[in-house]
This record gives sequence, structure tokens and C-alpha cells, in this order.
Amino acid sequence: MAKLLLIRHGTTKLHANDRFWGKTDVPLSDIGIEQARQLQSRLALEKITAIFTSTLSRTRSTAEIIAAGHKVDIVACEELCECNFGYAEGLTFKEIEKLYPALAADLAGWKAASFPGGETFEQLAERVKTFLKRLEGFKSIDTVAIVSHGGPIRVLICVLLGIDIAHWQQIRIDRASLSILETYPQASIVTLLNDVSHLKS
Repeated sequence: MAKLLLIRHGTTKLHANDRFWGKTDVPLSDIGIEQARQLQSRLALEKITAIFTSTLSRTRSTAEIIAAGHKVDIVACEELCECNFGYAEGLTFKEIEKLYPALAADLAGWKAASFPGGETFEQLAERVKTFLKRLEGFKSIDTVAIVSHGGPIRVLICVLLGIDIAHWQQIRIDRASLSILETYPQASIVTLLNDVSHLKS
């Protein structure tokens, strides 16, 4: 396939208190916009062939800033959207513990959670896996940027490396981070993981 630049969107206006924001369309904050600009500088010399993003504005805005200077279209994909947290959307973990103790226990135990009124982890994983079909036409000389969310990026890394998806929470993906995978027919190789060295306060 290709060289993949896996990029998590920048900080949003509602990231305070570590609330669960999944399907909610939260825009980037001023800090998030600046983080995206720093990503743009970091990737300025990359010969990006294509850019894929989720349909949510926080990833689209990040992708648009990164795309400046690259003559490439941005393709929005539902498959790359964050998990639908259902009734837990917008809650903190402490609030989930009070309202949905069984869900909180699964999350605390790193189990594959099922979010009431939203998606199961298995549904998220299967949805994200379908995105890989979009990469089949690319060659090893291509560089593809994928701007998404923490959950989908973790799933993609697990699938491409052949790691059991049950380990997804053991991969840290910070906001505005860059991870790079080189993909081949036989296997994929991680050359960079969760790098934020481009971010300056």
C-alpha cells in the first residue's frame, strides 16, 4: 500500500475536564488551530498524495490547515469518525460511574465497552476496518494523510500491525500527534508513534 501519516485532530473548545466527545461536532479551539498549523509546518516537505478525514469539523479543519501548500483533495469518510458514545456523550468518567456503573467498570477494566444508545467497541472496529478498502489503489511511493480521532487511529494501528484489537487502549494517541506507518503487502512497520515534538507552547 503506502506510507500512512496518522494524525489526530487538535484540541477542541470542549476538551476541558476530559469529557467523552465522540459524534458531537465540536470545533477546534484557538489552541487546536495553532496545533494544526504546527502540524502543517512539520509536514510541509512530505509529498502527500491524498488526505482522508472524518466528517466531523475538528478533523476537517485540521486537515484543511495541513493541506495548505499541497495540491490534494480532502476526502471526508464516515468510517473515520470517533465512536458514538451514546448516552455517555459529553460526560466525564466520574459522571459515567454514577449513571452507568457497568459501563464504567468495563472502561476501567479496559474491556470492549458497549455504549448505551451508541456503538459497541466491536461496531467501531468493524466500521474503521472498512476504511482500509480506500487504500487499496495506492502504491508504496504514495504518502497518505489520515486525520481522525483517538479511537479510530488506535484501531487502524492494531489492524495494520496484526495486534489483537483488545489491546487498543494500550496505544497512546495524543491530540495533534503524528504517527507514521509504512505499509506493505506482507506487513506494516511503525516508524513513528504518537509524536508531538512539533508542538510548541
